[in-house]
Amino acid sequence: MATLSILHETRYAYPAPASTARHLAYLRPLVDEAQSLGAFELQVEPVPDETATERDAHGNLRDRFTVLAGHRALRVRAASTVRVQPRFAALQPAASPAWETVRDRLRYVAGKAYEPAVEFVQPSRFVPRLAALAELAEPLFTPGRPVAEAALALMQHVHEVFEYLGGSTQVDTPLAQVLGQRKGVCQDFAHVTIGALRALGLPARYVSGYLLTEAPDSGQAMLGADASHAWLQVWAPDTAGVPADGWLDLDPTNDCVPGTGHVRVAVGRDYGDVTPLRGVIRGGDGHTLEVAVHTQLLEDAS
Repeated sequence: MATLSILHETRYAYPAPASTARHLAYLRPLVDEAQSLGAFELQVEPVPDETATERDAHGNLRDRFTVLAGHRALRVRAASTVRVQPRFAALQPAASPAWETVRDRLRYVAGKAYEPAVEFVQPSRFVPRLAALAELAEPLFTPGRPVAEAALALMQHVHEVFEYLGGSTQVDTPLAQVLGQRKGVCQDFAHVTIGALRALGLPARYVSGYLLTEAPDSGQAMLGADASHAWLQVWAPDTAGVPADGWLDLDPTNDCVPGTGHVRVAVGRDYGDVTPLRGVIRGGDGHTLEVAVHTQLLEDAS
C-alpha cells in the first residue's frame, strides 16, 4: 500500500471583471476497495456563493460551485491524501477469456440481461469510430487470443509507435490528427487505445487521475507525472487477477499496468466526461490559465 499527497491548483486571470462563474470540478479521488481517501479539501477564491457535491452517471463524485461576485481572478485548490492498494499484482493475462467471447457477450439478444459495459463500446465525442483505429488493433487480436493478453500487446504497441511530446496537441485536437502525426500527450495515448479496442467491439473507458514521478512499485520513471494524467480501462471479465467488475487498467503512455503510484479520480467515455475543471463565465474578456500539480509519496508499505 502507498499513501500519496496530491495538490492540484488552477488559476484563471481575466483582463476585465467577470461577473459570474459557474464551474464543474472532477478533482476528488474516487473511493473503492483499493483506494481510500484520507483527506480532501477544495478551496475556491473568491469564496463561492453556491456549492454542491453530486454523483454523475458513471458513479464519480464531482463538485459544482458558483461565484456571483465580480472578480478578476479565480483560484481552485484541491488537496488530497490517498491510500492506494495494488489491484493487479496477481494478474494472469493468459488466464482470461478469448477476446471474441467478450465481444460476443455484449451483442444484443432478445431477453438477454443488459450488460452495463456495452455503453463503453460506443463511439464518443473525443473517440469517433475510425478505420485507422481498427487497423491498429486487428493484427494483435488474433483468433482466440486472451483479451487481457491482447490488450496488453496493444498498449505496448501504442507506446512504441506514438511519441509522447508535451504541447504537440490540445484538448480538442481531433483523434484523426493524432493518428496521422503519431505524437501526443497522455490524453491522446488513452483515446487512441480506447478507440482501437472499441473498433473491435470491446468496452474501454477513460480514466483521469494522477501519478508519481517514479512508480513506488518498480521505481520506473513515469511520463506525464506532476500533472493531471490519463489512462484507460479495458473490460476483461473473468480474468485472473482482475477485480470482480472486470475492468483492467492500462497506461499506454508509460507501457504499464497501473500500480500504487496511480491515483484514480474519475472514469468516463472520454476526456469530455471527466475534465478536471470546466465552466462558464460572464464577462472577463478572455482569460489566462495556469495549472500546477504536485504529487508526493508519504508512505509505501508494499
